Amino acid sequence: MTEKLRVRFAPSPTGYLHIGGVRTALFNYLYARHHGGAFLLRIEDTDIQRSTEASVQAILDGMAWLGLDCDEPTVRQSERNEIYQEHIERLLAEGKAYPCYCSKEELESRRNEALRQGRDPKYDGRCRDGVTPVAGQEPAIRFKAPHAGTTEMVDLIRGPISFENSQLDDLIIRRSFGTPTYNLCVVVDDALMEMTHIIRGDDHINNTPKQILLYQTLGYEVPRYAHLPMILGPDKTRLSKRHGATSVMAYREMGYLPEALLNYLARLGWGYGDEEIFSLDELIEKFSLEGVSKAAAVFNPEKLDWLNHHYIKTGDPERLARLFNEILAEKGMIPEAYPEEKLGDLTEVVKCQQDKRKTLVEMAEMSTYFFESQITIDEKAGTKFLKPGILPVLETLAARLEGLEAFTAETVQRAFEAVMDETEMKLGKIAQPVRVALTGGTVSPGIFEMVAVLGKARVLERMRSAIAWIESRPEAD
Repeated sequence: MTEKLRVRFAPSPTGYLHIGGVRTALFNYLYARHHGGAFLLRIEDTDIQRSTEASVQAILDGMAWLGLDCDEPTVRQSERNEIYQEHIERLLAEGKAYPCYCSKEELESRRNEALRQGRDPKYDGRCRDGVTPVAGQEPAIRFKAPHAGTTEMVDLIRGPISFENSQLDDLIIRRSFGTPTYNLCVVVDDALMEMTHIIRGDDHINNTPKQILLYQTLGYEVPRYAHLPMILGPDKTRLSKRHGATSVMAYREMGYLPEALLNYLARLGWGYGDEEIFSLDELIEKFSLEGVSKAAAVFNPEKLDWLNHHYIKTGDPERLARLFNEILAEKGMIPEAYPEEKLGDLTEVVKCQQDKRKTLVEMAEMSTYFFESQITIDEKAGTKFLKPGILPVLETLAARLEGLEAFTAETVQRAFEAVMDETEMKLGKIAQPVRVALTGGTVSPGIFEMVAVLGKARVLERMRSAIAWIESRPEAD
């Protein structure tokens, strides 16, 4: 490409940052990085009744968490009203826009009448050629769109698309209470910000001919368009809250890694052969709009879990420990986050579990016994595995463990093996009672690693407590 490619992500801050929006941001980001172009963020907050600062911050937080960095300062439409008004006044002065005094009630009545008669319910144009101003009423301003001919474009994903101008409306570009509308603002901003490509969801296709006509009328170069397929839930309906979390930061709170979510979203509607695992650098290298499907993509939570497990299993334990630390503190599972100098302890907890857990929250929920000063033995597990016959084995093992100078997975394993030789019992018969004694339940990481991470003092204390628990049972008499 000879020109400097420029793309943008332009969310409206009227709620959380949606998964579909993140996928759009990601595809723009990858396209820009692949071609050495610029990726920008624009907050479209002209809807003052619905836009909130909390939603703006949610967008910024989500982009930061995912690592989708922008190349220029964030633009906010609410700070550009003067620019939009100048363009509206220019269109009015050139006779390319006109005031419309039709009330909301009148428009709704005419729309319903048109529907009853089987006609197109678009605006009937009665103010198009001039009307007498209505005293005390501020008019809306409409764009005087051509009603003959066609508006055409070549979508970079869908190919050539043609729109009959006779089907297009004289869209409102300024509301009667003075605020500019989406279609006007987006055209002005994309033109002045020199966007070369507009990559967005296919729910915007019907806006595209209106915007192309505005570009042409204002004398701006029309950018190239690419409309992404929508994301569907597992039931093939549009992805929504009923399918589970749709906010990007909700996935962070559920213990997903940003690289897993990015990898998964990249594969929602885009493919590169049969490959499934992509780092961000690999996505940048391989991404193209030619690889984007025209068909809607289906969100599959199980696939996301599989990817997240892969990234936890292969991730750097020290980095995972930092993220795990945040989860533990946020969930109230530890009194306060581990300080930097003690993160090594948390790293060991991560190491002995990362090959089994799908999310960091799952890891946290399965790690409570690492952080509790005392545990409670589950009655069912204790009754099944902590029987009087296991007492001599636990006592022998406790003595072996107490005698270890170095308390590592390797030395712990040798202690177990020595007890197995002495008692002629297999590991499974010893490991499960020990697991119940040390965790209170029947599920844990590998027994040797888990014992080593707990440390000698806690292991011996819990084993003695388990022995006392057995001795206190009526069947022990």
